[in-house]
Amino acid sequence: MPLLVTAVVVVGLLGALNLILTLGVVKRLREHNTLLSSGAGVAGSGGLEVGEEVGVFTAVDVTGRPLDRRALAEDTFVAFVSPSCASCAEKLPELVAHATAAPGGRDRVLAVVVGDRVEAEAFVAELAPVSRVVVEAPGGELSRAFRATNYPTMLWVAADGQGRIARVKKRSEVPA
Repeated sequence: MPLLVTAVVVVGLLGALNLILTLGVVKRLREHNTLLSSGAGVAGSGGLEVGEEVGVFTAVDVTGRPLDRRALAEDTFVAFVSPSCASCAEKLPELVAHATAAPGGRDRVLAVVVGDRVEAEAFVAELAPVSRVVVEAPGGELSRAFRATNYPTMLWVAADGQGRIARVKKRSEVPA
């Protein structure tokens, strides 16, 4: 009889532990659902909203040409990608095709490869013929200026009515 009582107590304790762990998982799923529905943590989200001004930055592209936000005065397509992002690698051919077809040619397309220079070489090789390319470390100056924290992030910028360089098109107007 004592063995049966012990077994029932152990099974009861395991059931209670299982219930506590399940409630913890449900809580985390609700938190993730809230994040996903707000757009945080989703590839392609993040960055400036339409009408928001691009922050101040200076950079040098892979060819050695200086770049600042004044270079973005006319419609410019800007893409942030990372070699450590599986979705970025998957969408790279679409990005290259879009950059090739972009009005104004490679001077109206800016690709920012976020990551280690050695890892970025394959992305740079694909993007350099069709866009200006800047390689920067995570949290770099361009990422801060565009508030790009997720990859890929793609947007159009240009001078607005007040002469500010700002995001000018919605996410639905850039390739997914």
